[in-house]
Amino acid sequence: MLQMKWGKTFFVGLSMAVLCSSLGIAQTESKEPEDPARKEAFRVYDAGRYVDAMPLLENYVTQHPDDLVAKEHWAYSVLQYGSTLSDAGDRKKARALARALAIELKKAGDQSDVLQVMLALPEDGSEGSFSSRKDVDDAIKAAESDFSRGDYEKALAGYTKVLTLDPSNYEAMVFSGDVYFRKKQYDKASEWFARAAQVDPNREAAYRYWGDALTSLSKNADARARFIDAVVAEPYSKDSWMALRQWADRNQVKLNLVVLKDKSTPTTQGKSPTVADSKAKNSGDVDAAAWVAYSGVRSGWQKEKFKKEFPQEPAYRHSLREEAEALDTMAKTIASDGKTKDVDPGLVALVQIDDSGLLDPFVLYNRADKDVARDYPAYREAHRDTLRRYLDEYVVPKTPK
Repeated sequence: MLQMKWGKTFFVGLSMAVLCSSLGIAQTESKEPEDPARKEAFRVYDAGRYVDAMPLLENYVTQHPDDLVAKEHWAYSVLQYGSTLSDAGDRKKARALARALAIELKKAGDQSDVLQVMLALPEDGSEGSFSSRKDVDDAIKAAESDFSRGDYEKALAGYTKVLTLDPSNYEAMVFSGDVYFRKKQYDKASEWFARAAQVDPNREAAYRYWGDALTSLSKNADARARFIDAVVAEPYSKDSWMALRQWADRNQVKLNLVVLKDKSTPTTQGKSPTVADSKAKNSGDVDAAAWVAYSGVRSGWQKEKFKKEFPQEPAYRHSLREEAEALDTMAKTIASDGKTKDVDPGLVALVQIDDSGLLDPFVLYNRADKDVARDYPAYREAHRDTLRRYLDEYVVPKTPK
């Protein structure tokens, strides 16, 4: 199981082959599959003792530079080691080294989620903060240092200290749950993740971790619900979708991500929209008619309707309302024809989604660009249940109990 959070990643309960598969990297076979040095380094790493694992992994990688899994573990151990250092300059150097190693891994073909975390670090290794309050930030970083050493009791005491300073601190609640997760006390972990989600329901980490804890308790349906909540909280975060994808992989189901193959481009130049497939345009098929209708609506928004609907905004932007109206027009064009034999399956699904009253969530999850995404927070505030319903009914398959 892969868990990720602010600068902290760890693995629980996967064989190496499954782990490598979930990370998107090929498992490198050692000349000696049971190499005792590799086995010991991985044992220490898997126990969360990153500081102790770092020199073991470095020594092994020096002798086996093509072992990408070992090298990635080393890079991540360097990152965690950095959090244990008291000197800010030393922490910065460690983070910069971890990122440099990640770049080497990327060039070698590593495409894992862990790698993306390290690649996202600033090139110079500078670090952010957990809180605008220095006393709270220092306390969290001290507890994180203990966590990276594998001293979970001391880390938990540190997070408790944070909550005495700031009782509603989201990070301290999630990190406390993290400690209990590592100790395999999944019920207690779930309690902490639930508290964090209540503090801020619009952040995905607590739901994602909560889903992992419920999975460990074999509460699969509840885990599914929490992973859905993570996407609702932050749909434009790769971490929330990654967790949902991993849940689907574990349960051997596929997410139903409806994709429309755009065949037209709305334009304010001239009276007619541009249809990309000229043959389809001239053939009179249903797909072409639908895309002409779509582009016609969007062109109207670009020309004048946006100014009328959003008088407070200084310039045109692609909006949820525009895209939903255009897709609704498409769906009605297809439905009125009554023939779906040769129609793009995505468009057939669109008609069903429209009939279910779930077109807005479809737009926000399947068709959002950076401008449409601006409409998400307000929609989520007013229609959270509708967003969950779309994911529950159309995107995430249910599994046998």
